[in-house]
Amino acid sequence: MTLTSALNAAMTGLRSASRSSELISSNISNAATPGYARRTLETTSNASAFLSGVRIEGVVRHGDAQVLADRRLASAEFGYRSDTTRFLTSIEDAIGTPDQPGSLSARLADFDNSLILASSRPDAAERLDSSALAARDLANTINRASDDVQGARSQADRNIAAQIDRLNDALAAVKEVNSQITATISQRGDTAALQDQRQVLIDEISEIVPVRVVPRDHGAVALFSTGGAILLDGTPASIEFEPANVVTPYMSVEDGTLSGLTVNGFAVSTSSETGRLRGGTLGAQFEIRDELAPEAQTQLDALARDLIERFEDPGVDPTLAAGQPGLFTDQGAALDPLAEEGLASRLSLNALVDPAQTGETWRIRDGLGAAAPGDVGNAQIINALSDALSDARTPATGGFGTGVFTALDLTSAFASRLGTDRLRSDQQLSFASAQLNELTQLELADGVDTDVELQRLMMVEQAYAANARVIQTVDEMIDTLLGI
Repeated sequence: MTLTSALNAAMTGLRSASRSSELISSNISNAATPGYARRTLETTSNASAFLSGVRIEGVVRHGDAQVLADRRLASAEFGYRSDTTRFLTSIEDAIGTPDQPGSLSARLADFDNSLILASSRPDAAERLDSSALAARDLANTINRASDDVQGARSQADRNIAAQIDRLNDALAAVKEVNSQITATISQRGDTAALQDQRQVLIDEISEIVPVRVVPRDHGAVALFSTGGAILLDGTPASIEFEPANVVTPYMSVEDGTLSGLTVNGFAVSTSSETGRLRGGTLGAQFEIRDELAPEAQTQLDALARDLIERFEDPGVDPTLAAGQPGLFTDQGAALDPLAEEGLASRLSLNALVDPAQTGETWRIRDGLGAAAPGDVGNAQIINALSDALSDARTPATGGFGTGVFTALDLTSAFASRLGTDRLRSDQQLSFASAQLNELTQLELADGVDTDVELQRLMMVEQAYAANARVIQTVDEMIDTLLGI
């Protein structure tokens, strides 16, 4: 080997060691940076007839594409389960469990107990007042539960709008990074940092809508939702949504009062089963707004209807004329079976017995249609009101089946169904969380290990020292030759 060849080999070795130490330092300092992937330097031998040494081919960005794809899908599933479980928990909290004071079941039991106490002393005005207040509390509890359901729908609608904006911005950003990577590759530059940036953007997109990443020419990628929608393939899709200010029980996508989704101008399904963008946090918000919350509202409306119907029967209160509202009303009116939608939000105590509306509670004893107080010792109507609550009836609506229920049984069935749904959702959330944790650990295992990086750095330092020693030796030999 000539001195020139030895000097060239040492110089290229120094450059390689210097570049390797830079990469190792970057790996260690970015070990916890989202989207960052471990780098190593790719080198080959530069042997020729005249020179030898090391040639730097480029920087290799390490990562398991399959683990990354699975982790993204798990992240989308976790976000979806988190949002739907949070909704079910909030509605269960709104109606409460039977053992909680102030729950729907407790309010109904309080009302029933107040009627029993009033029937034992129908002359006691304070007991009649207590019955009226208990009835009003029951109606208000159903009203608040309905308001909570519609509040959740309104919040879901706002969340959809925010997530659509984030999704469109992220898709446009991925397109821009694709262009930068393609340009950098054409100039034989290092694209690792750009790939890190793109990974963070795709992770954000996949949490909103689970996606599959498909490689394209010159380092670019295309994105497809797992439901089959093309989100990005050269150019990003334009996804549009029109938010509503407030969502009411009477609004739905089917009647055009709520917005659906369009992709490049074409309407797409938002169903939790068949939607093109189903899954992820966006799918969860659509399911809350259009499926879970309307189902809860339907069951609350069925409870309100059952309550009104029980006390509109002239057999319960013989002073009522046909078509007159009973103890519970639809905002003061009798029940209209064709206007059940949103009934839970309109349920109210009849103003004739509501002290807050200048009503007179003696009508609970003597009948809503009575012109004047009657026999203060007559508890016949009060007993009939109490019996109406324990009367076994088949609900007309609400999907409770063909069985017969007392008022308390029907309320318990609703609470039980909601609790079962929430428990099942909790279990699914636990599984999604465990799956995401395991895949995240697998991804990290292929990431930066600072101990290994420090060991590599020590080897690079030794190589640097060896190459520096070669240069020093060549310099000494040249000095010796020049001194002869």
